[in-house]
This record gives sequence, C-alpha cells and structure tokens, in this order.
Amino acid sequence: MIMRHLCQFSFFLVLFFTITVRAQFTVTVFPPKITGQKAVVPLKIKNGLAEKVESARAVCFLLDEQGKMAGQSTKWIIGQNKTSLAPGATNTFNFVITSNQPFTTTNLTAKVSFSRVVLEGGKLANVAKDVRVKPTP
Repeated sequence: MIMRHLCQFSFFLVLFFTITVRAQFTVTVFPPKITGQKAVVPLKIKNGLAEKVESARAVCFLLDEQGKMAGQSTKWIIGQNKTSLAPGATNTFNFVITSNQPFTTTNLTAKVSFSRVVLEGGKLANVAKDVRVKPTP
C-alpha cells in the first residue's frame, strides 16, 4: 500500500516538474521613451534555452490609450549584424520607432511579438512555447 502511494506521488512530482520547468527565451519590454518623432522601447533579453540563439526577429507595435496603432517596427534583435546569445546570457536591445509626425500622445504602450527565433545549427525554436514576452513588473 505504501509503495503504491509512493509511486503515485513520484509520478505526480515528475509530471509537475515536467510541466512547470520549461526553459525559455525571455524578453522583458520596458515602457517606451517618447521624444518628438521618435520612440525608443528598451528590451531586456535572457536566453534560458539550452542552445545558443543565433538570430531572433521581432515586431514592436506602439499602441495609444484606445489600442490604436501609433507606430511599428520590425527588426532582427539578435543575429544578422549582431552577436548571438549564449545559453544563460542576457542582453539589451532598443527598438527605435520613428514617425513622420510627432507622436500625439506620450501615453503609449509597446507590444512585442516574435516571428522567428533561430537556434544553433539552424534549428527553429517554437515561438509560441519557447519565447516569453513580459511587461516590466
């Protein structure tokens, strides 16, 4: 009887850690800094994956109080002409979004999403599962 309960407990313990412990490529999005026709959105990047991130492509949308898009930019935040990101390493990136006219409000929110993350050896990461984008605390 005790052995049966011990086996059940062990199974649930393994299942719990399998579900809750998942390495991720984490990006923290900080509030945009607005100056005239330019918005700078700072990002803090941490590679919690087991493999080196060779490149990562993201889009940043600037949204006003009503959720309307005030600007956008798509960039390689890792790779292309930037260095790769080793496992456990952190880095920063500044999304610069320019406008033809000055932004009408400074109360803008940044939303960042990833379209492509390439790992060492050309393997593609699953952006839905392996990438976590979070706002500043």
